[in-house]
Amino acid sequence: MSATLKKKKFSKKNKSAWRKHINVSDVDEFLEEQRQAERIGDFSIKKDEDLFTIDVQKCPKLLLSAKERRKLNAQKPAKNLTALENTSAVQDPITKRNKVKLKKHGRNILEEVTNPTSQKHKQANEDREKYYNVLDKKIETGRKRDFNKDIWENSDEELKEYGNHEWVSKDLALYHLKNTGRAHVKLPGTIRKKTTLLKPIEKPDPGVSYNPTLKDHQKLLSKVLSKEEEIMKQERHLKRVTTDMFSKVTVAERDNEKLKDMISEMGAENVDNPNSTQKCDANIYNPINPPVIVKKKAKQTRRKQKEQKEIQRNIKEKKLQQKKISDINKLKDINEEILEEEKIKDIVKKNKKIKLRQKKVEPKRLGKLKFDEPDIEFNEAKDIAGNLRNIKTENSLLVQRFKVMQKRNILPVSVDVGVRKRRKIKRFVRSSHKEIPAR
Repeated sequence: MSATLKKKKFSKKNKSAWRKHINVSDVDEFLEEQRQAERIGDFSIKKDEDLFTIDVQKCPKLLLSAKERRKLNAQKPAKNLTALENTSAVQDPITKRNKVKLKKHGRNILEEVTNPTSQKHKQANEDREKYYNVLDKKIETGRKRDFNKDIWENSDEELKEYGNHEWVSKDLALYHLKNTGRAHVKLPGTIRKKTTLLKPIEKPDPGVSYNPTLKDHQKLLSKVLSKEEEIMKQERHLKRVTTDMFSKVTVAERDNEKLKDMISEMGAENVDNPNSTQKCDANIYNPINPPVIVKKKAKQTRRKQKEQKEIQRNIKEKKLQQKKISDINKLKDINEEILEEEKIKDIVKKNKKIKLRQKKVEPKRLGKLKFDEPDIEFNEAKDIAGNLRNIKTENSLLVQRFKVMQKRNILPVSVDVGVRKRRKIKRFVRSSHKEIPAR
């Protein structure tokens, strides 16, 4: 007996279950052929010219000149634009598209644009032409590239043109910063320039040595002495200008002077009081602005005035002529004056240059406080030990470096504030944490 095969059972719940157990390849092939026909077209509809080609080898070759070949190639579409051609035979799914209608309501729009009659259309065409001309110029300038340059050798001028980074242009950097939300911070001009010509480490004075010569030590002491004298002179000047200018007065003398001033003021008020001396008469009218009386000039006085003005004018003209003659005679003196002025200008220019050089060496003011030169380190004759073990140190090396950084405009001048006083905190115990008193 032949064994009977049982039919396999499977789930028919989903579409994927049907695909697993049912062969639908013929349906897929039919649909693919239909799509191919839509894209390329059906062979039954196509012409014989599209389906079959003539064997060129058996046909005699057409001998064409280079000029005729160029004309034929010019009629053909460019090879780089073949990808843009629509080769599909599939119909447009969207039938209602916004297509440009060249003729609308009896109007020829193409004719209106190409040959405008109204002033509005003419102005629009002119503006459009200007815009396209500017675009063409930008494209022409943008296309020019110098390929002979070595990209690894960029000068300072080229780096300025292309911004801070040698690979990114300035316009691109600004665009990137604008659209990423980060602001473009303009750096100060002195960030890449030295603001001072001072050296970071200056040589110490030879008189500061632990075993200096007598000459070097005397020079150092004379420097310290001259600096101290300048400070004392400044203090004396301030004392003379402030405290010594005002004399000290006792309390009794001050009160007496105040009384005298008050009495003198009271006397002046009594003198100036008009009620006691002057008497007002009500019948007399005294206007604030008295009437102006116009007195006409006689003809004789007017004629004389004209004559005097003419005489004065003639005198002025004569003086001008005399001055011109005297100036011509004084040409040598004028040339000497011009030369002296030029010499003075040269001296002023030289002084300006010297001041600019001094400014480069002097420390600048970065904050509220001004930089003061620290005291010169020195040892007295009795403190000179002659060896490093017994030498007496005056200043800290860390403080010295800090002062040098302030002098070279790296750090602003600051003052040691000291320990700041903190306000007293009032402490108290909360009512929830208080101990209950015993009864």
